[in-house]
This record gives sequence, C-alpha cells and structure tokens, in this order.
Amino acid sequence: GIIGFYDDYLKVTKQTHAGFAGRTRLLLELLIALAACYALVRLGREPFSTALVIPFFKDVVLDLGWFFLAFGAFIIVGAGNAVNLTDGLDGLAIVPVMIASASFAMIAYLAGNAVFADYLQINYIAGAGELAVLCGAVLGAGLGFLWFNAPPASIFMGDTGSLALGGMLGSIAVAVKHEIVLAVIGGLFVLEAVSVIVQVASFKLTGKRIFKMAPIHHHFEQLGWTEPQIVIRFWIISVMLALAGLSTLKLR
Repeated sequence: GIIGFYDDYLKVTKQTHAGFAGRTRLLLELLIALAACYALVRLGREPFSTALVIPFFKDVVLDLGWFFLAFGAFIIVGAGNAVNLTDGLDGLAIVPVMIASASFAMIAYLAGNAVFADYLQINYIAGAGELAVLCGAVLGAGLGFLWFNAPPASIFMGDTGSLALGGMLGSIAVAVKHEIVLAVIGGLFVLEAVSVIVQVASFKLTGKRIFKMAPIHHHFEQLGWTEPQIVIRFWIISVMLALAGLSTLKLR
C-alpha cells in the first residue's frame, strides 16, 4: 500500500504516467513479500509451514522447504500486481476483490476451525479464523467504495488500493495454505496479468500483438464492447470462478 501510495503521489504531483520506476517498485514489493512469508513460516508449525497443498486431493502435500519463501513471495507480489492491472475501468477491480475476499473469509474460517477442517479434510491452521474478520472488513469497505466507484466513478482506488488489496489476498492465501485456490478464485486477475505478459512477449519476439490492446479488458473495448458490458460480464466470470474455487473444499 505504501509503495502504491508513493507511485500515485509521483503521478499526481509530477503530472506524469511514469510514477515509480518499475524494477525498483518490484524489488521493494519482493522484499516486503519475502519478509511476510518468512514471518508466516516462523509462525506456522513445521514442516507444514513450508508445504504446498494441492487442492482436490486429501493428502497431496509438497514440502518446498525454504524455497517456499520464493514461492509465497511470488504469489503475494503477483496478486498485488494482477489486481493493479485489472483496475482499469470503473468498478472492474473492486467487485472481484470483494468476491475473492468473501470466498477467503469462508476458507479462513473453515481452516481455522479444527472441527470443520477435519470434516472437510482440509489442513487445520491455528488462528486462521481471525483472517475472516479482515476479509469481512474488506467486503464491507468494498461495498462503500463501490457506491462511489460505480460508473461514472468519482473515487478511484489507484495503485494505493489495488496493490494493497491484491497483496492482502495473496498473503491470506499463503497463510491459509490455499495458494493454488487463489489462482482459481482470482482467475480474472490471473487472466489480466497473463494477457499483458503474452502481449509483451509476443511483440518482443515476433513484432506482432496477440490482443488489440492489453490488459485484456481494453481488448474487449477495442472490439466494441461498452464499459458496463465489460465490467458486468467480468463480474459474472468472477462469481463463477469463486464457486469453482470454493468447490475444492468439498471435492477431496
């Protein structure tokens, strides 16, 4: 959030789109994410604290060792920047964030309750239920924000909000050991980020663009979709992905 605020501050005060230098920004995000993952590993119970849980399976757990720090940091930084890329149209980012927050509120509560965790055969994370309170707060704050961010928006979250909210979702996913499920529930954010990566890679390697414009919501704008059409259809996709992600709780 502080990194995003500084980026927004530079853009506003210097009246430029450049903002914070990209590599410096990513490096600082990575350092913060590594520190967060190290704290989570130290707080967790070994060896489970460095393990990657595979959804849809009861007992498939991969112990990544200290490589988990790099993996967890990638999830947090990736989630923050993916939400940042999604925040390009009025109301487009906040509703998927709210949907993901509501989903992880349920996951965190169930993972933090020994009885429910045992019944659903998911890994019990002591204290994880407290994160449901944070997710609930984001959901409520998001509703208030959406009132003013609905098209035409009078308030924007900017990098301050998008990086913080995305980083929060990534951190919660790492804390409750549902990193892969985040990629499903937050599939819209993944799609937005991948569209940019594919576009840049294709242009550098072949000189051709895959999409008319990236991130992908701008591609649909170029195809003639109206802004409300894009936003509401992307909301629908987010709901479907959230249901798919939550199904992993029972399909084991």
